[in-house]
Amino acid sequence: MHVPDGFINAPVSVAAGVVAAGAVAVSLRGARRELGGTSGAGYGGERTAPLAGLVAAFIFAVQMLNFPVAAGTSGHLLGGALAAILVGPWTGVLCIAVVLLMQGILFADGGLTALGVNITVMGVVTVVVAYALFRGLVLLLPRTRASVTAASFVAALVSVPAAAAAFTVLYAVGGTTDVPVSKVLTAMVGVHVLIGIGEAVITMLTVGAVVAVRPDLVYGARGLTAPLKLRVGGELVDAAPAAEPAATPAGSAKKLWIGGVVTALVLAGFVSFYASASPDGLEKVAADKGIDSKVEDHAAADSPLADYGVKGIETARLSGGLAGAIGVGATLAVGTGAFWVVRRRRAHAEPGTRAETTA
Repeated sequence: MHVPDGFINAPVSVAAGVVAAGAVAVSLRGARRELGGTSGAGYGGERTAPLAGLVAAFIFAVQMLNFPVAAGTSGHLLGGALAAILVGPWTGVLCIAVVLLMQGILFADGGLTALGVNITVMGVVTVVVAYALFRGLVLLLPRTRASVTAASFVAALVSVPAAAAAFTVLYAVGGTTDVPVSKVLTAMVGVHVLIGIGEAVITMLTVGAVVAVRPDLVYGARGLTAPLKLRVGGELVDAAPAAEPAATPAGSAKKLWIGGVVTALVLAGFVSFYASASPDGLEKVAADKGIDSKVEDHAAADSPLADYGVKGIETARLSGGLAGAIGVGATLAVGTGAFWVVRRRRAHAEPGTRAETTA
């Protein structure tokens, strides 16, 4: 659903850019709490910055795996639900923003003037809708790992057509063609409901796999092992003595990180060669309805990695594989670096905050 330059006019693109910039700024503040500091604040302490970088790289890789959803149409992961559940909603918005920035600059995927539109639609909307629904379901369902997995499926499924509807709203306000909004809405939501099923399956399987081995590293799985509380004499007390937490195998977080990086590299560098070559949902709707008549050339069209291939390498499989691997590495480096800086800023702020409180 990467919106290219030219679909949405300049004023609305600028307005969406302001919204996206504001969302990123607010998310930076929220991500400091989610990522925590060296004192162990947050759900994972020092482990969360590299894991958040890994989530961004993994989403980049899986977005290269277009899967068929209808005749001549494909879809790919948006990733907002997956990121929000794994590392938290604020950090999730930043993960998607990093992915979209790398795709736009390095691979000419998604317009640069439309970057704000893409972050708003694919990042902010998907994360907000998915995480709100996910939290609501987790509160209603039994506190189990199966509930987290099931809630992730529903949240991801709904987030994709919600993003399609959000694009339609922006098109209704600032579309550069005269296609009736009702036709755009019907086509976009219809095809993205099908894409949402694929998104839900990928999200459910990924969340389920991580929860099965390291639930403590899944932001959305916090509190699964909390003891049952009873109200006695007006006070909440544990219904039974809390069990000692199982010891975490030494280096297991590192092993999970290494396994995730290897998986992302294999997906982007090898499996992506077998992905569907059909246009994705937005591309198909744009071609069928004539929205793409105003598409503009990408400013990064001359990038050596444009269109997910390495210029100068004639073998398609090698060119695409190298481009995918480079993309994973670049996204991992930029994402981890950015999240590390955010976490360190939180750590540096903590002593000052305590000092002020003490004073």
